Amino acid sequence: MESLTGHLLVALPSLRDPNFERTVVFVLAHEADGALGVVLNRPTEALVGDILPGWESLLREPGVLFEGGPVGTDSAICVARARAGVAGFVGFSRVMGQIGTVDLSRDPARIGQRLECVRVYHGYAGWGAGQLEQEIEENAWLVFEALPSDPFRTQPEELWSLVLRRQGGMTAAVANFPPDVALN
Repeated sequence: MESLTGHLLVALPSLRDPNFERTVVFVLAHEADGALGVVLNRPTEALVGDILPGWESLLREPGVLFEGGPVGTDSAICVARARAGVAGFVGFSRVMGQIGTVDLSRDPARIGQRLECVRVYHGYAGWGAGQLEQEIEENAWLVFEALPSDPFRTQPEELWSLVLRRQGGMTAAVANFPPDVALN
């Protein structure tokens, strides 16, 4: 399977794991030994400025910490969009286009002018070698190309249905699947 780095994983209604039910995961890395991503549509109530002072001015609304996934919940990952024309800089690891991860140990005042916006996630979604591919084969996830705006939507709770609807056809109909229907 080709690398899914920079793609979206959209949980199908049959995926009932509470960590991933109705989630959209942005894949940050996908290699032979596994994959890593962050859940884009689970904002928390915690303000990033209370946890990481100085970063709040760079945040896209809502300015809260996001639940990135069930792994490494004591760690934080910053996904950012670099300004147009910024080729890269120390502390920025490109994922796709102008989107990448930023080293949160950097001084936001020094790198902020290079960034258009950021989102901060506690935890991440991780898969071992072959695990993600198996879950895709088992129809737990649909895979789509990410749009540059997807990781930074101002209404992230709507992302699951939005991504499904923009696919059209029968895939768009999945967005209307009731959340409280049990699948056997």
